[in-house]
Amino acid sequence: MSWRMPAETDRHERTWMAFPREGTTLGDGTAHREEGYAAWTAVAHTVAEFEPVTMVVDPTELARARRMLGSDSGIEIVEAPLDEFWMRDFGPTFVVDDERPGVLGAVDWVFNGWGASEWAEWRVSAEIGRFAAAHVDAELVSSVLVNEGGGIHVDGEGTVLLTETVQLDPRRNPYADRARVEAEMARTIGASKAIWLPRGLTRDYDDFGTNGHVDIVATFAAPGRVLLHHQADPAHPDHEVTQALRAQFEAETDAAGRPLEIVDLPAPATLRDDEGFVDWSYVNHLVVNDGVVACGFGEPSADARAAEILAEAYPGSRVVSVDARPIFARGGGIHCITQQQPEVAR
Repeated sequence: MSWRMPAETDRHERTWMAFPREGTTLGDGTAHREEGYAAWTAVAHTVAEFEPVTMVVDPTELARARRMLGSDSGIEIVEAPLDEFWMRDFGPTFVVDDERPGVLGAVDWVFNGWGASEWAEWRVSAEIGRFAAAHVDAELVSSVLVNEGGGIHVDGEGTVLLTETVQLDPRRNPYADRARVEAEMARTIGASKAIWLPRGLTRDYDDFGTNGHVDIVATFAAPGRVLLHHQADPAHPDHEVTQALRAQFEAETDAAGRPLEIVDLPAPATLRDDEGFVDWSYVNHLVVNDGVVACGFGEPSADARAAEILAEAYPGSRVVSVDARPIFARGGGIHCITQQQPEVAR
């Protein structure tokens, strides 16, 4: 078998999501919880404009999900126990086998709540990878590596972006080194070249962060072309972080030996919220069939500029922005709550 994770820009069969349920992530208070439900629902309805959505719903939330998602919206509701609802991180990473056309695989990483954080509720959702694989009749690709889907990005041609503070995190993989991680990436997603970033954005190292997920920092718009978060304001600590990352990418090559073209995605103007420096990032978008679901941050000029850059980066795609502030307030963005399933010939 020769598994390969396709680029996110390849055609999708569907996008997977998980509906929120009450708990630490959703938050306290009726108004705050309703804000979370509404944000996830808005993303689901937007994705469904482009491709089918399969929404995993905990039994306690079925009635609410049916009411908010609707019955004729292109959203399939499937019932399974959940405690967390960041589908990108605990769900499977879907792969294909180029030697067996039509075969879909699902990498089932070990999920331990972003390093077994004390606040995290994760043991139930850690089973969703197997559930999703069975639901679409995908071959299960079991892995002993603790990893999350938000911790990797690929170009579909052998290059993977990783972060030292994620895959080499001793709370995740205490016995891993680069060689072991790279060997597992080769086996499971077909990566022959790993680009290791030393760290992620500042906010991501707070108690409720992931310790450096790459999908808020950089992504491949195409092989050889990287979209990179750019914090222009020296008053924000990510100004230095993103400058250093840009310098690193300028010196890197991909699996084919190509130098990388870097396209800056400027951060919005807002620097802080009630918790500290924000990690609001337009990099955390989802590419869908013929479109892009982009993060909006309530800043018309910055949101519009990001949409222009994304439209240029993904020619022929319609860019739709969804207010991502309620999602970021809970620890992630649009890419973090979605997971694409590639299209295969059946």
